[in-house]
Amino acid sequence: MRTAICERFGIEHPLFAFSHSRHVVAAVTGAGGFGVLGAATYSPDRLDAELSRLDEEVGGRPYGVDVPAPATVDLRATATAGDAFARVADLIPERHRDFVAHLLAKYGVSTLDPLPGYLAAPAEEFGRRVGPEGAAALAEVALKHPIALIAGASGAPDPALAAKARAAGVPVAASVGTVEQARRHAAAGADMIVAQGTEAGGHTGEITTMVLVPQVVDAVEVPVLAAGGIASGRQMAAALALGAEGVWCGSVWLTTEEAETSAPVRRKMLAATSLDTTRSTARTGRPARQLRSAWTDEWDEATESPGALPPPLQTLVAEAAMARIGRAAESGNPGAERLAGYFVGQVVGQLDRAAPTRQVVQEMIEEFGAAVARLRGVIDL
Repeated sequence: MRTAICERFGIEHPLFAFSHSRHVVAAVTGAGGFGVLGAATYSPDRLDAELSRLDEEVGGRPYGVDVPAPATVDLRATATAGDAFARVADLIPERHRDFVAHLLAKYGVSTLDPLPGYLAAPAEEFGRRVGPEGAAALAEVALKHPIALIAGASGAPDPALAAKARAAGVPVAASVGTVEQARRHAAAGADMIVAQGTEAGGHTGEITTMVLVPQVVDAVEVPVLAAGGIASGRQMAAALALGAEGVWCGSVWLTTEEAETSAPVRRKMLAATSLDTTRSTARTGRPARQLRSAWTDEWDEATESPGALPPPLQTLVAEAAMARIGRAAESGNPGAERLAGYFVGQVVGQLDRAAPTRQVVQEMIEEFGAAVARLRGVIDL
């Protein structure tokens, strides 16, 4: 497979894999694709450790890092003179705390067990991590490693971070959900555009991949990757037919053997249809496609719901609860299993078995070849 993307990065397949699992990233890169590690849940120290291991595992093959976008709420708004940030927890209304407590009690999830990792950190530390300083710290760590790409979660990296990346010779990718966003990011110097349709998991817009990709390809002069609803070789072939030079996939890796997905959520994904996702603000405060669950139903539909808070406050509200829900679900708590969910696209309806990541890559490439051969046969007719 020879596209400009393959030539630029020295990869065999124009297949970019976004994952929070180092093991998935290493497996895709090792199979001739391009793994991208999502760093949103990492502290700088942990990211440094993960990338050091990844450097050893990929053996010089290229990989990238996706850094979180800065918070949309000004966490300094109520800061005192000596504070870097206001107490984030103080910005969460009591009615939202009460609603979370109500949901956990309703579904039988204990609130007594301690929180893990960064969720147990003081609220001020959470504020630093989701603010501009947090994204900058992660980017600084990433650029100390031999990464081949830096991308911005749900957009583009901060301009100052992008400038540092380019100074280091690392290209910058920006994800978009509209043609206007694509033009803006390309004009600002993005080296690559990820055109993500509404089918995708996580934060998405409202335009489908089939409609969005060709419009973005026509609107910008930089390479375009198609994202959203791509988990097979046939869908890869369709993306390239639309003018994309490669694909960006995330959901397809969530049911692989190396994924970070918990066992209860993996089972729900494997049993789900494409109608079992929803774009909800219940997890982050922004519309994000995820498995529909009791958590999304309660926040989106219950009459007593206070409605989601803006980012990053809803993340603080949700993830602390989700940590407890996840542990309870893994222990077999039926109420927690109903609440449990994760970000995933509509392509979840195609995911019906767990398999090694390398095998998934191989099957996608083989099916891509078969799809192209079939199209050649149609042309011959």
